Amino acid sequence: MDNLSRQLLAEKENVETAMSNLKAALSRDEKTVIELAAIGTFLHNIYSGIENILKQILKSKGIGIPKSDMWHKELLNFSVSQEILSERLADSLYEYLTFRHFFVHAYGFMLDEDQLKDLANNIADIWSRFLTETRRFLQPQQ
Repeated sequence: MDNLSRQLLAEKENVETAMSNLKAALSRDEKTVIELAAIGTFLHNIYSGIENILKQILKSKGIGIPKSDMWHKELLNFSVSQEILSERLADSLYEYLTFRHFFVHAYGFMLDEDQLKDLANNIADIWSRFLTETRRFLQPQQ
């Protein structure tokens, strides 16, 4: 297994652990600020893992990661232009990118439960689509 495959596999495993933790947090009956902060953290972790995978794939293709203030958005755009992601999936990921920005710059007590539920309810489908579209990069190379 080459270095890229190992890095991508490790990142995939981290995202799947965050997905499992998210599911556990969502199953809690009471959603206090603590549970909401945990849900927000796991959503942030999942999106960050997706970005990390995209960065590694682009790097392996010899494409530098954008350095501008808008690099997170440009990362998605580059991933579409390089046919790593479909435009449809990138559009879905923009919602998580927007959340990531809010999460990093806000206080945990400002999280909106309904927004978190919407994001959390859709993330398994997004992750599945992401794995399908990036499968050729995530398969270990012999």
